[in-house]
Amino acid sequence: MPSSAPDAAAEVDVGERLRDIRRLRRATLKTISDRAGVSESFLSQVERGRASASIASLQRIAAALGVSVADLFEPGGTVAPRVLRQAERPSLAFGILGRKYLLTQRPLQHLEVFVGELDVGGSTGTEPYAHGDSEELFVVLSGHVLLELGGDVHELDSGDSIDYRSSTPHRVTNAGEGRAEVMWIISPPSY
Repeated sequence: MPSSAPDAAAEVDVGERLRDIRRLRRATLKTISDRAGVSESFLSQVERGRASASIASLQRIAAALGVSVADLFEPGGTVAPRVLRQAERPSLAFGILGRKYLLTQRPLQHLEVFVGELDVGGSTGTEPYAHGDSEELFVVLSGHVLLELGGDVHELDSGDSIDYRSSTPHRVTNAGEGRAEVMWIISPPSY
């Protein structure tokens, strides 16, 4: 006779998931407990299955880990690598004759990567812009671009890179004769 009970193999040990995600993030119990507003001993007990957390506590702990509560119930242990197909990249038209594509998916909370395409004469806009105060690495994947950074202008070609603080006003212009493809790597995310 078939059982109507859920398959025991589909059950997820939430405490174990919390511990796996915390270790994947290389965070200490103290760091996460401080961020979540719970005691270190309580978090340890939850991870070991010796205490149950309320939904409110799980929400705070998940947020401290940079994941959603739903991520805690995903079977399969640690968060597995996920493929993001080029055609499925979230995109945004930006500046003048430009498109920006997000390459990093949640729950990546400490790194943000965008790739941009600038048509001939395209730019990130008419004025330099700044955002947050993160470390930013700008890489030219193809083409010839000008990067205005503060009061300086840097000429960059395919394969060139430059790093700066995202709080420094910056603007990119395609100065080449074909489409330019560029990449921004930002940590922590500040868009």
